[in-house]
Amino acid sequence: MEEVIEQPDAGLKQTFKDLFSGAMGGVAQVLIGQPFDIVKVRLQTTSQYSSAADCATKILKNEGPLAFYKGTLTPLIGIGACVSIQFGGFHYARRQFEALNAARNPNGSSELSLTQFYLSGSFAGIANTVLSCPIEHVRIRLQTQPHGAGRLYSGPISCIRALSAHNGIGRGLFRGTSITLLREAHGYGTWFLAYEWLMNAECRRVNTPREQLPTWKVALAGGLAGEILWLASYPLDVIKSKMQSDGFGDKMKYKTMRDCFGKTWAEEGMRGFWKGIAPALLRALPVSAGTFAVVEMTMRAIN
Repeated sequence: MEEVIEQPDAGLKQTFKDLFSGAMGGVAQVLIGQPFDIVKVRLQTTSQYSSAADCATKILKNEGPLAFYKGTLTPLIGIGACVSIQFGGFHYARRQFEALNAARNPNGSSELSLTQFYLSGSFAGIANTVLSCPIEHVRIRLQTQPHGAGRLYSGPISCIRALSAHNGIGRGLFRGTSITLLREAHGYGTWFLAYEWLMNAECRRVNTPREQLPTWKVALAGGLAGEILWLASYPLDVIKSKMQSDGFGDKMKYKTMRDCFGKTWAEEGMRGFWKGIAPALLRALPVSAGTFAVVEMTMRAIN
């Protein structure tokens, strides 16, 4: 009887640990990745730069070094919450699959299959969408607005108010929800699948428990998983950035997600879906490595 009573508390305590570890990983993710992200978004949404290096050079020259951290306050608060939800959602779904596997095969292993790892990550991405869509929309608007006297928004709150004034919160602030949902589900399904496969493979190779793997191996697995995430989901991210930097009313170029796909293909061809991939991949390795390393180390410390 005691075991039955303690299980809910143990599960709740573990969920809080997952959420807290994810939040710490999210803070690391923003601080490492923001300069790369602003270059990526500008390459995706404008044609005034010839390359990632050209974009970074012009931002530094025309706007100063602090411009690489434009719009950081929103993701610093929000992405911490988003990554917290990602890891909380993933581990919750993982535990449900483990319980299902144990019930189906009482005498065997409850370890997840590759498909179950992907579905657990997809669940995390779907759960995360309600936060990531408006947070990234605000960040993109702040990153792509004119510099100096031509600024449209004085900060995140000003941007939220302006976006919400266009067609309400749903079609204004939450513009691009459908494409964000697709990107999050597939992207994080791939991310967690790749990371768990790499970690489990290394544990089997060296015959070492996961908790004893050195930090650099955790970071390497996380970095490689980040590269795989972006290669798998980048075209979806391009469409999301285009829709969330688009105009409103008469200035709106893309009416729907499908319309954005069609016009991108007609105007730019396949290349249009991969603009800005270089800074995205440069960013992915250190950002994803730092995220997983911080999450794993935080989890080890609080356990």
